[in-house]
This record gives sequence, C-alpha cells and structure tokens, in this order.
Amino acid sequence: MVVRARSNGTGGVRARRREEVYGKLRDAGCCAVLARMRSSQPTKDDIQDTTLIPNDWLRKGGGRAAESFLSLLHIFYSLRTCTPSLPPPSHLLTWPTGSHGDMAVLPSRLLTAATTGLSFSTPVCTTPSRQHRVAGGGRLVFSSISCRAAAAGGPITITGDPPTFVSAPGRRIVAVGDLHGDLHQTRAALVMAGVLSPESDTHVWTGGQTILVQVGDILDRGEDEIAILSLLSSLNVQAKSQGGAVFQVNGNHETMNVEGDFRYVDPGSFDECIRYLEYLEEFDGNWDDAFVNWVNVSQRSKEEYRASFNGDWLPLNFVKKQKGFAARASLLKQGGPLACELARHPVILNVNDWIFCHGGLLPHHVAYGIERINAEVSNWMRGSSEDSDDPDLPFIATRGYDSVVWTRLYSQDSVERTQRSWNLSSLIAEQTLKSVGAKGMVVGHTPQNHGVNCKCDGKVWCVDVGMSYGVLHSRPEVLEIVNDRPRVLKEQRDSYDEMEVLDYL
Repeated sequence: MVVRARSNGTGGVRARRREEVYGKLRDAGCCAVLARMRSSQPTKDDIQDTTLIPNDWLRKGGGRAAESFLSLLHIFYSLRTCTPSLPPPSHLLTWPTGSHGDMAVLPSRLLTAATTGLSFSTPVCTTPSRQHRVAGGGRLVFSSISCRAAAAGGPITITGDPPTFVSAPGRRIVAVGDLHGDLHQTRAALVMAGVLSPESDTHVWTGGQTILVQVGDILDRGEDEIAILSLLSSLNVQAKSQGGAVFQVNGNHETMNVEGDFRYVDPGSFDECIRYLEYLEEFDGNWDDAFVNWVNVSQRSKEEYRASFNGDWLPLNFVKKQKGFAARASLLKQGGPLACELARHPVILNVNDWIFCHGGLLPHHVAYGIERINAEVSNWMRGSSEDSDDPDLPFIATRGYDSVVWTRLYSQDSVERTQRSWNLSSLIAEQTLKSVGAKGMVVGHTPQNHGVNCKCDGKVWCVDVGMSYGVLHSRPEVLEIVNDRPRVLKEQRDSYDEMEVLDYL
C-alpha cells in the first residue's frame, strides 16, 4: 500500500487528510497507539511511544506491513500541527520481528520518512544483499550492517584551537562538499542528510547526535555566503544541546578572500556584505547574535535591498559596486570580523580517525604538523601571531599545487590521469593515512561529474559534486559514515520523495 500526501495545504485540507490517514491506521488495528496521538498537539511521550504497534499485524504482514504502517504514521506526523523541534520517534526502525531480535525488512519508504521530517539516530538496517524496487524503476541496494543504534558512547572531546582532533564515540558522521554561496542547495543537502528541518522558514537541527562536517568552499560563486555560514553556526549551537556538533573546514576560496582575491565573488555577495553590515549596526556591533540570526532575515533583506535600487541608473550602480567591494574588504581582511569567524575553523580535521580537509592531506603536511598548520592559518586570518602582528601567509596550507587546500592529487578524475599517476596517488594516500592512524580521508575541491565517490582504492572519498548554481548546479549528495561504514546519500529523482543509498563496502 502506497499513500502519498502533501503537508503544505490549508488547515482544512490538512485536517481532512489527517482524519483520512487516522482512519487507515485505525482500520489497520493501531487503535492503541492512535488513542493518544489523535490530538493536533501530541506530547513528546505520545510521539515517542510506539511500543503498542500490534505485533500480530506486523508478523502477518512482515516488511510490507511495516512499510505501510510507517508510511501512514509519517504522513500522520507531517499533517499534525506541532512545534518542529518536537523529537520524532527515534526507534521506529528497530523493533524485533523474530525470536532472535532480527530486524524487519524496511523498504524504501522508510528512507523517505527519514529524510522528509523524521530524523533517526539509528542506521537503516536490512537483511543482507536485499534489494528493493522503488517508484520509477529505481533500486536500493543494501549490504548487511550492524542493526544496533549508533548511540553515543560518551561526550564529544575536542582538542586543538582551532579544533583539530575530535573524539565523538558512536556518532553518525555526515560530510557535505563545496557549497559556494548557494543557500537553496545547501538546505536541500542538509535536509536530505536528516540534520535540517524541511520547512523553508525554519532552521531547526534535526540530526540529534550527528556530527556534520562541511569540507570548505562556502565562499564565492554564489550570493548567500554569509547566510550559509550563519546557518551552520546556528545549527552548531542547536546540535551541541543534543549531543551533536557541526564543524567546518576552510578551503582555498576562504583563504583567497582573506588575501583580498575577489575574482570569483558573485555580484550578489557584494550586496550581501553591504546588507549584513547594516544589519550588524542594529545589534550595536554584537557580532555573535547578529551572525547567528542572519540566516533568518537574509532573504527578506535581499528582496528589500534589490527593490530599493534602480539597476539601470549606471552612476548609482557604480557607487553600489564600490560600496560592496569596500564592505567585503572590511569583513574579510586579516583581522576583519568575518575573517576572524573563519579563523575559528581548521583546514585539517580528524573526527573519529577520519581525516576531513578541502584538497587533501599529504605526507609533508603530516611531517610539518597538523595542529601547527591549523594554528598558523588561524593566526594568519586573525592577523596576529606570537611572533608578529603581521604573520606570513602559511604557504604549506594555502599556496601551491601540493598545499592542503589546493592539491587535487586524490580528487582528479581518473580519465585525466595515467595509470602510474593513479597508482602513485593511492600509495601516497595509504602512507599518509597510516602515518596519522586514520581510517579514511574525505575531501572536496574538485567537482565530481559522477557524484560522490571513492578513489585511491577506497581510501579517499570525494564529496564535491558542484551542487551550487555557480558551479555545476548538480543534485546534492552527501556522505554518511556510521560505525566506520561510508555510504552515499543522494536524491534519485527530480523530487525528494525517494532516496537512493549506495553502500560501497
């Protein structure tokens, strides 16, 4: 049974649809559950208590019955009227169906539920080698993975300033590639990853204890750069309260802008710098409060700002461009407030023995010292160091074909390389990971024409898919790591109704 519903209708339509779905669940024998869930304002206990799902019904129907129940239950949730921060039922995927506690076969509908309003701390589990057909002829392929929830094994421990080593026992990790100023695609990627509420007018963290890592290049090519930085900062505040965290890694476009290289700046981003400085004045210069809240007002501010200018009047347009350049320079110069914000983030990050960086980590970077590189880049962005008020550019991290943020040794397309070069990069990746005791590396920087993929004999994952409208405007994809098992999450069709999960291991 497949039931579809849209949750963005009027109140009357929503109420009628909710009653219809309620009736289907009631007919299916779920009265005990629904008796306390029919209210349009269910409580946290009501939402969490799904232990009364009729076992006879599940046993008779198997995985198909589970699919039907959860599809209907998800629609019922989506049609209710409640606060978006209300926690979803985190164990919907984990009820036992046999005497040994084996997991039910969960078809593709459950993935839909997980990515359109429900977030789970539990990895999707199925029987080994099970394949499911989905609408449109697509196919979901799973391999056998642990069916235990990736529950937190302890507090998150962060070492280094900026953060360099992160120990987050038991956490799910999600890696997102280059965003390049495209807020719409950023939101789409985060919603698909299950860490952001799908409502366009809210920015609520739904990832629970998930660790989100963005691997750089938020700046340039798009017009909502500060809004994206603000969104990630806001999500980090919320994630910390739930045992999760959001980390960013600086890329080459972040370092270029601090250098004053604005060649790749979208014209709309100059305007955003003007608007943000005006907004900052409303907070009496309180950077933290203004920065976190900017994502909530940036789109309205953009519309009002554009309406106030006549783009055909060239003298005024020229003045606006000059003002935009000056605003950006004041924000991103060494020691500028936005440069100092970027300085909070590393260029190399180790999370649970997985390396995250923009271009790639090479042996001579390890020999130089990962913490030392992060500290030098951070001090350079702030415009100060222990030895000088005008620190030199950290060349090993920010300049040259073999620097941390510029190297393409691992991410270059295989068709552009010789077999010898390909073998060499795999060998270097293996040596580098072994020298730091890491299990794998995740990089961005080079758009992948065929989506997120692994290279170097599975040692390096490339997550830049060029999703920004300023690059390839491709469909968002993210990398998920649960219990050291990486998987690619990506949309399957034009809509986000279904997900395709490719398990590479």
